[in-house]
Amino acid sequence: MGGTLWYSGAMETVLGIDIGGTKVLYGLYDASTLELLRSERVPTERERGFAAVVDDVIRHASAWKRPDTVACGIGVPGLVSQGNGSILRIPNIEGGDGFPLRDLLSERLGMKVAVGNDSQCFALGEARAGAGKGLRVVVGVTMGTGVGGGIVIDGKLYAGADGCAGEIGHTLLVPGLPPYETDEKRGETEQFLSGTAMRKRCAAAEKPDDLLAGEACAFLHPHVVLETAWLCTNLTHFLNPSIIVFGGSTGRALRPFLPAIGKELARWTLPGTPLPSLAIRMLDDAATRGAAMLALDASPTSN
Repeated sequence: MGGTLWYSGAMETVLGIDIGGTKVLYGLYDASTLELLRSERVPTERERGFAAVVDDVIRHASAWKRPDTVACGIGVPGLVSQGNGSILRIPNIEGGDGFPLRDLLSERLGMKVAVGNDSQCFALGEARAGAGKGLRVVVGVTMGTGVGGGIVIDGKLYAGADGCAGEIGHTLLVPGLPPYETDEKRGETEQFLSGTAMRKRCAAAEKPDDLLAGEACAFLHPHVVLETAWLCTNLTHFLNPSIIVFGGSTGRALRPFLPAIGKELARWTLPGTPLPSLAIRMLDDAATRGAAMLALDASPTSN
C-alpha cells in the first residue's frame, strides 16, 4: 500500500506549498525520507487577488529552493485540472479562475511542478503518514475558511475523471435551506460547517476559538454535531471509508465533539453498516507534506 515516490536516489529535496484562505504554508522535505527540513507560514493576503498571491509564492519558493531541489508540489483551495494543472475555479481568491498555475510555476522555478487541491493534499499526507496510515480508504475533511475534502484509496489519491473529486464542501447538506440569510440558497456543507459560516451563525463569537468552545456559541454546538454526522453518513454510504480525518482550524476544534458525532453517525447510517473511525489530523504539516508527495508521485516527464 502507498503511492510511488519518485526520486533519483541521491540526496534531493522537494518543496511542498499549501495556499490557504488566510495563510500560505511552505515545507522543504528530503525527497527520499520526507523528513521536514524547513517550514514557514506567511499570510495569504487574498484581497490582493490570485496573481499577487502567486507572485509571493514564486518569490518565496525561489528563495527556498536549493541546488538539490528537484520538484515542487502546491495545493490550492479550488478546482484544478488534472490534465494541465490550471485552475478551474477558486471561490475564495479573486482572479484565480483559469490561471495556468503549473506551467507558470514550472517555468519560473525551473523544475517539475505538480498542482492539486489543498484538501486532497491534506488527505494524502494524513493517509500515508498520519492518522490514516496503513488504512485502505481515507477521507480527509478540512474545515476552515471553507470546507474541502480528499479521498485516498490504497495510498493513492483518487482525484476523479478531471481532478475534481472530493469537493465535500459543495455537497448539499440541507438543499435550499442555508442556516442564515443569503442570496445563495444551495444549502451546501460549506454553508453550515466552515468557520466562515459558523461566524455568520453566531455573532457573539469574538474570536475563532469561541465558535466551538465556551458558552458564547453553545447553542450552535448540537447543530454542528448533527450536521457533521449527516456529512459523515453521506461519506460512509458513498465511500465506505476506513477513517474520516478532520483538519483545518475549525475541523481541529471538533475534537471534544467526536464521541457525540460518532453516536449520531451510528443513528443515521443504515443498520449493519460498517462505520469509519473519526479522527483529528495527526500531522501539523499534512497539507505541505501531501503536496510534496504529489510532486514526487508525478512522472519526471509530466511537465
